[in-house]
Amino acid sequence: MSELLLPRHSVQNTVESLNSNEVSLHAPRILMMYGSLRPESFSKKATLEAAKILEAFGAEVKIYDPMDLPVFDRQNYEHPKVKELHDLAIWSEGMVWCSPELHGTLTSVIKNQIDWIPLSLGSVRPTQGRTLAVMQVSGGSQSFNAVNSLRVLGRWMRMFTIPNQSSVAMAWKEFNDDGSMKDSAYRERIVDVMEELFRMTILLRGQSDLLTHRFSENKKEYAESSK
Repeated sequence: MSELLLPRHSVQNTVESLNSNEVSLHAPRILMMYGSLRPESFSKKATLEAAKILEAFGAEVKIYDPMDLPVFDRQNYEHPKVKELHDLAIWSEGMVWCSPELHGTLTSVIKNQIDWIPLSLGSVRPTQGRTLAVMQVSGGSQSFNAVNSLRVLGRWMRMFTIPNQSSVAMAWKEFNDDGSMKDSAYRERIVDVMEELFRMTILLRGQSDLLTHRFSENKKEYAESSK
């Protein structure tokens, strides 16, 4: 029986490949999405707070407004809001997804945005290899249902979802009249999450092609190298 094809990886050649990629010094590009259309949306307020933190660290941040995005139908790809979302996804190196918890899970508003981002746009994969931070806000006691659902979506979209996450309970108590967040353990957790996302994005963005290079998609290349 012939020996099955297997990539010829080793500690040495893997470390050499990692070290051969230069560390980029430009500002990390972060796309932020929130899951509510309400004018006084707490998920939007939490997203804006997180954006200020990331910008203070030196990131370049863009926030997508989901208003007027059509319901996902697999065909309205030329809609201006859909094209805007696609352009931002391709531009990004990392993302933040923030959803209210509704009926024990994430909202249709955030899911609709994620549904409109395909796994591939021609030869470009707009989510694969991006970092992802997940957050949620709740009207009542603390829960992690929404962030857990967002993690499932992040994995399915082939993203590097960071370990830390934020869940703001009784969000209506946590913001000032101007929309800024009050000094609290909940805000400190958002700082922690954005700090981790910022660092992980810088660490992983230059290694994305290597880390997401799959044997099953490149068997011909591996066969040639094995000779």
